[in-house]
Amino acid sequence: MKIYFKELAEEIGINLDDHQLELFKRYYEHLIEWNNKINLTAITEEKEVYIKHFFDSLCFSKIKMLNDESLLDVGSGAGFPSIPLLIAFPNLKITIIDAQRKRIHFLESLIAELDLQVKLIHGRAEEFLFKNHFDVVTARAVSNMQLLTELCLPFARVGGDFIALKGPKYKEELDQSMNAIKILGGTIDKVITYELNQQSRALIDIKKIEKTKSIYPRKYSQIKKNPL
Repeated sequence: MKIYFKELAEEIGINLDDHQLELFKRYYEHLIEWNNKINLTAITEEKEVYIKHFFDSLCFSKIKMLNDESLLDVGSGAGFPSIPLLIAFPNLKITIIDAQRKRIHFLESLIAELDLQVKLIHGRAEEFLFKNHFDVVTARAVSNMQLLTELCLPFARVGGDFIALKGPKYKEELDQSMNAIKILGGTIDKVITYELNQQSRALIDIKKIEKTKSIYPRKYSQIKKNPL
């Protein structure tokens, strides 16, 4: 599996050394061990995890090659995409916020196991104070794009990016998000599509061009009831 995954990563310009490959191996083992206790993922077969979770997370580099940026991962779940990105780009400064305590417990255990430096926050994005702050904000499989934009874009600094990892219905979601993007101070920079296991995937890069007003993000109940 190591050689196959190393070759996959090289195809998107990421060179993983033996230590990084070992970290991914331990990540997989830890994920499966914890998945027997709490529901973290329905995907458990080794090759499937490597492709659909690890490699898909690394595909982030198709739209932005990372180095030492500050990155906020909203609703990270089992650590995707931020932990695979941190393994590949160890100079990143990662913050993860997740509303479920059990997921934070897993991530605490994982970063201790892998000896990684990650700031973990148990809470809801709309309660988070660091607005207009991060170089990059991202989310994967959290919510539809219209709601997600309000939960994420306020935390990107001016000149920074909110990058969403989306599935085949991204065009419809993006069309519905145009008003939210404008109100929150963003503009669509680029969209990159790719195929993963014969499934369409999309990376949407929204550039932050103006500070977001302090009233955003609103409470999630308000966002859901009356999206921008």
